[in-house]
Amino acid sequence: MNTIYFDSTFSDEIRRKHLYNGEIFVFSTCASAIALCNFARSMVEEAFAPLDPREAQHSLPVEKYVEILAQLKPAFIHHPKSKQLIQGILKESGCDLNKTYFDVPRLRTATSDRYLTAGIAYAFHPHRDTWYSAPLCQINWWVPVYDITPENAMAFHPRYWSQPVKNSSRDYDYAEWNKESRKNAAQHIKTDTRKQPHAEETLEMEPQLRLITQVGGMILFSGAQMHSTVPNTSGYTRFSIDFRTVHLDDAIAQQGAPNIDSACTGTSLGDFLRGTDFCPITDTLSLSTTNNLL
Repeated sequence: MNTIYFDSTFSDEIRRKHLYNGEIFVFSTCASAIALCNFARSMVEEAFAPLDPREAQHSLPVEKYVEILAQLKPAFIHHPKSKQLIQGILKESGCDLNKTYFDVPRLRTATSDRYLTAGIAYAFHPHRDTWYSAPLCQINWWVPVYDITPENAMAFHPRYWSQPVKNSSRDYDYAEWNKESRKNAAQHIKTDTRKQPHAEETLEMEPQLRLITQVGGMILFSGAQMHSTVPNTSGYTRFSIDFRTVHLDDAIAQQGAPNIDSACTGTSLGDFLRGTDFCPITDTLSLSTTNNLL
């Protein structure tokens, strides 16, 4: 990774090529991203009322906190308005909605001082999404819902863009994860025993890159980018939204980032929905043609 682009005016086609080369794009707020954050905040604040969601962890038993998240997160993920607002973001960002497919947006929480780091509020270790069966043409979009600081942001680990890491992705099967592990997230409170890909060698955490954007600002990066959850020491829970996109032409042509160390089974490509009408990508592209994407 050599370059970070701020408010680039590249076309989506050129932008994707740069992302596949390990470069990162940061964008200022747009109307649809602000609307998505406002919608998320309305749901979050209703769920935690009368507490400030960013400070609720200091007033609630962790079990009650998990109970709230177990209802809040699926409600946001599957709400029709969430998809409609993602559609708006893609349009404002210059994506061709006929060929851009996205997965449903996830509402993430990173609590402070290790209050809750497992299960439904999992604190991600350094990883590539491609270890989790993401297609190599996957682009990640990350948006803070409230103000963030370097103490509760996300970190990139740029030295590993082109440096392979010994890891356990060979043991990860996406279909099995969906069948068992994803739905059991709320059962993991103190520790998380779900089988997830990890590095099997010691990683150098420095140099690392922490990008701080305004609420509704967007960070775009390849699913092959090594990144992690920053250990939150801010005293406030971080709320963020992320979703992912793939372009149909890139999926068909098997274009994307290089696969330097992923050996997982299956593909998450079937989760992606067309930007125009939310039609699954599998209606257009057979999964049998995507096995070589990983």
